[in-house]
Amino acid sequence: MLEGVYQGSYWISRFVIQRGLGLMYLIAFAVAINQFRPLVGENGLLPIPRFLRRVSFKKAPSIFHWHYSDRFLGLIAWSGLALAALATLGFSEAGPWWLSILIWLLLWVIYLSIVNVGQLFYGFGWESLLLEAGFYAIFLGPMHYYAPLVMIFIIRWLVFRVEFGAGLIKMRGDKCWRDLTCLNYHHETQPMPNPMSRYFHLMPEWFHKMETLFNHIVQLGAVWLLFLPQPLATIGALLVILSQGYLIISGNYAWLNWMTLLLAFSGISDAYLSTVLPMSIPDQLISPLPFQILIIILGLGVIYMSIGPVKNMLSRNQRMNASFNPLHLVNTYGAFGSVTRKRYEIIIEGTTDETITDDTEWQAYEFKGKPGDPERVPPQFAPYHLRLDWQIWFAAMSSIRSNPWLLRFILKLLEDDTPSQKLLKENPFPDQPPKFIRARLFHYQFTNRKERKKSGNWWKRQLEGIYLPPQSLEDLRYIDL
Repeated sequence: MLEGVYQGSYWISRFVIQRGLGLMYLIAFAVAINQFRPLVGENGLLPIPRFLRRVSFKKAPSIFHWHYSDRFLGLIAWSGLALAALATLGFSEAGPWWLSILIWLLLWVIYLSIVNVGQLFYGFGWESLLLEAGFYAIFLGPMHYYAPLVMIFIIRWLVFRVEFGAGLIKMRGDKCWRDLTCLNYHHETQPMPNPMSRYFHLMPEWFHKMETLFNHIVQLGAVWLLFLPQPLATIGALLVILSQGYLIISGNYAWLNWMTLLLAFSGISDAYLSTVLPMSIPDQLISPLPFQILIIILGLGVIYMSIGPVKNMLSRNQRMNASFNPLHLVNTYGAFGSVTRKRYEIIIEGTTDETITDDTEWQAYEFKGKPGDPERVPPQFAPYHLRLDWQIWFAAMSSIRSNPWLLRFILKLLEDDTPSQKLLKENPFPDQPPKFIRARLFHYQFTNRKERKKSGNWWKRQLEGIYLPPQSLEDLRYIDL
């Protein structure tokens, strides 16, 4: 009866979700391969061995509690990448049910192991989002199975928590969300702008009010349509997809928007999705009783575990991006409860001079994603995630004392540490390491059209002060994080 009411054919929707999740895992493991070791490896900015000594397996389940080395991490991450490639290409769904379950289960266990020891650099909401959605993928079944309607609704419930949680935290937080002025600032001050961010920022105020209002309509209203019969569920899903697509073209938020957009396909039945994805659905689909029972058990578990997130959404002290269990299942989500009005950037500079004088020439380290050189166009890199760049955006809002890992990063640059240098766009000291490094704090703003035409710059900046006075190798030898 439920399938009749909800037009319960979601074979194509499941296809899109599974392939998309495989791709998201692929990107996440590529990020781990490239960045994990210099950030939190044996000699990283927040070394894992020290973390594992003070945190138990119960609090942070991870295979690395049994053994960790950078070489072992590489083996695990490359294994995850290979499994993600199988899932992206559909090999995980082309065989028996146990192969599908095994591949998705291994993907979840491996990535959970990485996230739970990633510390500060893995403390983002989209890590939990990928883990929760990746866990549900274990139970979506291979392509010769019916798409389980219970799983479709569990995924819709996930989308609802992502969107409605974000909508609530905005309305309870910064008053600019209520007076529709937050996006007057947000395109300029968001963590990682992209090439289109400046154009959106320069739009007139009425446009910013309209885009803010549309955000509220989707997050607080349209997401409820996901639980209604078709075509209302499809309308709600399409509005979520449109909203997330808008965020994708206006900023860099790793895979957060891509994940939400992808999972929203759970609201579109095959009757509608087949008009744009004309796929041949097999005539003989099955749904074995043991598999159905497993899904019902999972559904009951999700209902029970949803008590915490529901209480959180109803609470005046709503938490953003919080997991109520170390497995990152049935989490609470939310983003940008407050919006910064000014953009501050830490610019790290070095010199090879033996002594510092008024004539000392300083050269800036350019990062891969965050603003630095005012002439540089903000790059597009999402859904790839530049973890160091993101954390430096946060660090600019507080003092160096609150960010001891940044001191360790500067020490690595003074030591001419190659893995740390690979986190940067380029090394301005290829022949010899600098003798001193300092950090200055700047206020950054997008240039207007007239300023851009005159100077050719995307940014204008003003010095706010010294974030860290010049430090030599000897000055930082004491660091022992």
